[in-house]
Amino acid sequence: MKFSWRVALLWALPILVIGFFLWQGAFSSSAVTAGNNAAATRMSYGRFLDYLEAGRVTGVDLYEGGRTAIVEAVDRDLDNRVQRLRVDLPANDPQLIARLREANVSLDNHPPRNDGAIWGLLGNLVFPVLLIAGLFFLFRRSSNAPGGPGQAMNFGKSRARFQMEAKTGVLFDDVAGVDEAKEELQEVVTFLKKPERFTAVGARIPKGVLLIGQPGTGKTLLAKAIAGEAGVPFFSISGSEFVEMFVGVGASRVRDLFKKAKENAPCIIFIDEIDAVGRQRGAGIGGGNDEREQTLNQLLTEMDGFEGNTGIIIIAATNRPDVLDSALLRPGRFDRQVSVDAPDIKGRLSILEVHARNKKLASEVSLDAIARRTPGFTGADLANLLNEAAILTARRRKDAITMAEIDDAVDRVVAGMEGTPLVDSKSKRLIGYHEVGHAIVGTLLKDHDPVQKVTLVPRGQARGLTWFVPSEDQTLISRSQIRARITGALGGRAAEEVIFGDAEVTTGAGNDLQQVTNMARQMVTRFGMSDLGPMSLESQSGEVFLGRDLMTRSEYSEDIAARIDAQVRTIVEQCYDDACRIMRDNRAVIDRLVDLLVEKETIDGEEFRQIVAEYTDVPEKEQYAAIL
Repeated sequence: MKFSWRVALLWALPILVIGFFLWQGAFSSSAVTAGNNAAATRMSYGRFLDYLEAGRVTGVDLYEGGRTAIVEAVDRDLDNRVQRLRVDLPANDPQLIARLREANVSLDNHPPRNDGAIWGLLGNLVFPVLLIAGLFFLFRRSSNAPGGPGQAMNFGKSRARFQMEAKTGVLFDDVAGVDEAKEELQEVVTFLKKPERFTAVGARIPKGVLLIGQPGTGKTLLAKAIAGEAGVPFFSISGSEFVEMFVGVGASRVRDLFKKAKENAPCIIFIDEIDAVGRQRGAGIGGGNDEREQTLNQLLTEMDGFEGNTGIIIIAATNRPDVLDSALLRPGRFDRQVSVDAPDIKGRLSILEVHARNKKLASEVSLDAIARRTPGFTGADLANLLNEAAILTARRRKDAITMAEIDDAVDRVVAGMEGTPLVDSKSKRLIGYHEVGHAIVGTLLKDHDPVQKVTLVPRGQARGLTWFVPSEDQTLISRSQIRARITGALGGRAAEEVIFGDAEVTTGAGNDLQQVTNMARQMVTRFGMSDLGPMSLESQSGEVFLGRDLMTRSEYSEDIAARIDAQVRTIVEQCYDDACRIMRDNRAVIDRLVDLLVEKETIDGEEFRQIVAEYTDVPEKEQYAAIL
């Protein structure tokens, strides 16, 4: 265990306080204790007077100002031997001294020593000084430690991490899948290294660059790459570190940060999660003079105020650009807004190549196949995918990662951990018909994504899964594709009803019905794909701080709302009827596929399509091409 002076001092200070005062009290009574050590027994004051009357007292020594006496008395029962006895004298007996003198008793007075007063003075003056010095030493040491109690003394200072040359270990070559963003940011690095190339033609570098993208796309990684490439002083801080409960602290930290940056210009300031401090002003409940707004006002002033900040480039990252204040986004503050989107198939392949450098892959593993199977995955998702595959490989005691581990890792990342296999029962066959219902619709409808795998292996909350993989990255989706997806999502419920009857329909389609209703409502209210015409009836904006769900406002009349509900119902019912017709027309192939699925528990897409092709007379996906 590492020795800590702070912990030792915290324990030592109370022990020293208690020990000092105990010792001081003990020393003040040392004189009496010395006299008491010579006394063998104690004697009451009444018996002392009897001894005095009998002439048996030969000497008296007074202590503590006459409150205690050590008496020398003759004991006739012990051959007249002299005993020393302690007596507590009353304070209101002024005739005692006269009686002792009349009896010719040897009397001696011992005045109290002044040692107690001296040590009392030391205790009252010196010890508090030592205590204050110890506390000062404690706070001095804790202030040097990150996050220590001493930080409270300088909470107005900036908490930004500063590096003269940020050796992050990340360069632009290590960032893949975001080529457009890299090109934008490469200009920032080039300007810092060779500014004359731009100033010669009258160009100036943007004052601020805002990185916008969903979580996991690589915004912070890009900032690390800029720091590693630029070779200039680099300040990094999170937006939440500006905000405190004390009014004015955030603004003070902003001033301190830019003061340090100006002293080290040219330099880069990176603010991660800037939405924590840059939210819209005046959007909350209550007054506008709160701490966050003061911090934002100071940040706006420092970025493009009266004095300016020549030589300072601010790079910020957020996944919530909709909540940022408009004054923060204007040119002159953040001149560029770089979108860091989820990568396409080429970007995913580049990201997989980067993360596969330190992985031991088998020769059969195709990164291109993995990239095609993972549409919508971000860079963080792909890194997690390969890491999960490596963990599974180590658990199975293999020497290299194979496609089996890759497939299991994809399933785990998307659907969750693998559950206990189902036992042969009616429930297993019902789940099999449900999943085959999804897959048969996806195979026979022309505009549906192809089936990648059908499995009865439970994952997460799902008892069975049907995987669909688009043939290409889709940025635009047609009306027929949306209706095909609705029909495919209803395939499981349709199979349950056609095969087992209406009374045996289960709750397994609950999540499917939520997705179906949502897609159908978006067709009507957002995309204008209904009889209501090309109108957008729902705005995408909402109250950011008061809650979108709590503050929803109807933008259309009750009559239009009733027509929207009717259109949604019509779309869902038509797609459900189509799904039931597909189930009835292909009952034979469905039964065969379910028997095979119950036996093998997993059927891949290619095998599934081959079996379906054996039972259809027309080319694949053309039998129901006109259904939508």
